Amino acid sequence: MRIIFPTDENNGYLSKRGAHFGKAKFYTIITLENSTITDVETQENPGHNSGACSNAVMNIMSLNPDALIVGGIGGSPAQGFANAGLDVYVDQVSQTVQESIQKFIDGELERLGTQGTCSVH
Repeated sequence: MRIIFPTDENNGYLSKRGAHFGKAKFYTIITLENSTITDVETQENPGHNSGACSNAVMNIMSLNPDALIVGGIGGSPAQGFANAGLDVYVDQVSQTVQESIQKFIDGELERLGTQGTCSVH
């Protein structure tokens, strides 16, 4: 399972999580097999200056994710990920990818539907 985390650092699973998935500097990609991290990758975010949040959705979907874990997300991108069939989870507590992935493994994160968590988008 490939799980994407928006991050502002390139420190693998020790990276601090980014507050805004579309404007994060990097995407940290965790591969899980049987609740064990088997691979950690980092991709630079190509940005989404034009196309607004639809480009951010396409950028993340190009990484072949099975899930996305965010601190918050607007309704439009939440709908875009739902339409693409991607499960989006919210973690507004964990500071690092490592903390958040453990919450995911432990089943402590809420999965969103088509509703966002903020009204900015």
